[in-house]
Amino acid sequence: MALDSAGHHLRLYFLLLRAQARSQGVYRASFALDALATALVTATEFAAFALVLPRFGGLGGWTLGEVALLYGLAELGFVLMDLIFGGFDAPNLSAQVRSGSFSTLLLRPAPLPVQVLGSDFALRRFPRALLAAGILGSGMAHSGVAWTADGVALLAGSLVGLIAFFGGLFVVGGTLTFWTVESVEAMNVLTYGGRSLISYPMDIYGEWLRRAFTYPLPAAFLSYFPVMHLLGRPLPDGLPDWAAYLAPVAGPLVLGAAALLWRVGVRHYQGTGS
Repeated sequence: MALDSAGHHLRLYFLLLRAQARSQGVYRASFALDALATALVTATEFAAFALVLPRFGGLGGWTLGEVALLYGLAELGFVLMDLIFGGFDAPNLSAQVRSGSFSTLLLRPAPLPVQVLGSDFALRRFPRALLAAGILGSGMAHSGVAWTADGVALLAGSLVGLIAFFGGLFVVGGTLTFWTVESVEAMNVLTYGGRSLISYPMDIYGEWLRRAFTYPLPAAFLSYFPVMHLLGRPLPDGLPDWAAYLAPVAGPLVLGAAALLWRVGVRHYQGTGS
């Protein structure tokens, strides 16, 4: 029975995604320009860094290829998360709460999370994901990391952790709009700011910042530690090597906590009166 219900919800989710894809494909020129603009965000950011880094001979002992590996992994995980959890992003959910359209979702005979997940599937993000994957592959090639089964499993686990972690932060930010109506800008520090922070070696930051994004918020476990392990470098603070494999645990823990907050928020949601 549970499997039948899960299968029904999955079919519903893909129907929502197909509807999103068809609507976005109507205006092809607009879609192409949006996709190009989205990809240029990643391209210009990394290109500017890649042009400057050789002048300094590295970044905290990291070569350009090694940083590309770290950057590509963090960017790919974040963009894939944005594809999946875009409906929970605070600006999107805030607009629905403010207009009152979120209340209509509560009345429909479909699971609320499935509706929100299927409400913002932006195909324009695919070129950005492909570009991030290319940067990741280039980083692997230029940092001397071999494509072993263990390395592939480590990267796959890291991507799972990244998607779950930042997806959880999106859920938290969206849930807060039930009380604030407008999106909470402080959450952008953790989401978009956090993505930027873990895109570079964390040993270049101050100790307090590095520890804050290692222990209270386990962001370092998502990409920094796995890449350190791939490069054959010891983990900081005397952590054992197996800590590099904790991304698939750390990320879902954050997502699970966010899901509990979401349930509390939905129970206390009263609308805006609009």
